[in-house]
Amino acid sequence: MGREELQAYLNGLDTLTFEEGGEWINLFVEPANFRALMERLRQDEKLLFDYLFCLTCVDFKTHLTMVYHLSSTRYRYNIVVKCKLDRQQPSIETVCDIWRTAEFHEREVYELFGVHFHNHPDLRLLILPEGWEGKN
Repeated sequence: MGREELQAYLNGLDTLTFEEGGEWINLFVEPANFRALMERLRQDEKLLFDYLFCLTCVDFKTHLTMVYHLSSTRYRYNIVVKCKLDRQQPSIETVCDIWRTAEFHEREVYELFGVHFHNHPDLRLLILPEGWEGKN
């Protein structure tokens, strides 16, 4: 499946917004639809995004955006999934039960940006000591 076909197929999975340009397909999903989309990306036989190779957060001053880079080792697809979060109470569902590599990266984002990952099995600080003043 080519880029256009892949984008059309992804668009059929959910109400998504696509960012134009770039080497890979960049898509935005609402936080309420995030978890279901991620499960589908991993399990859908036409996609099989089995490798999460980057998970980070970007601070845009007005909001935070979670960024997930996914790859399908079977089909050689790469996509970027983005999800805009409320800056005052940033939270999103964990994906560490879908991709184990997310567990450590989510803890890092929790420590650096204060994003709470719902249902994360071990959401604690990595480097900073517990009770650190700047951590709420």
